[in-house]
Amino acid sequence: MSIKRLSPPSLVQSPAFSHVAVIPPGATTIYVGGQNSVDADGVLVGEGDVAAQSVRTLENVKTALAAADATFADVVQWTVLFVDGVDVGAAYRAIAPELAGNEPALVTGATVSALGVPGALVEIAVVAAVSRR
Repeated sequence: MSIKRLSPPSLVQSPAFSHVAVIPPGATTIYVGGQNSVDADGVLVGEGDVAAQSVRTLENVKTALAAADATFADVVQWTVLFVDGVDVGAAYRAIAPELAGNEPALVTGATVSALGVPGALVEIAVVAAVSRR
């Protein structure tokens, strides 16, 4: 059983995202709440540097997924929030190698005026699904 990711031909085609994901029956759904670029002590890593923060944030997402026996390949939906005015291109370039794949997940991105962690420039939440059979 695997996640079916679809990009209908009548919608824009992109190697960076799919439009639809179908989770098979019997799969376990995993929700990872918004992660920022903080270390285990809650100290912000990469202050003022959106690329460095994006890398650390992605590492935190990877750690959270691993706690549920999941990987980036199991991600169905990425939600990425950036603080308004940051260089979104620099952030994506910093993390793109980790996210490359033949069947990209769904992606929602937005800019916001601020995040809950003071100084944080990026926050990432994911939904993943894995077969437990």
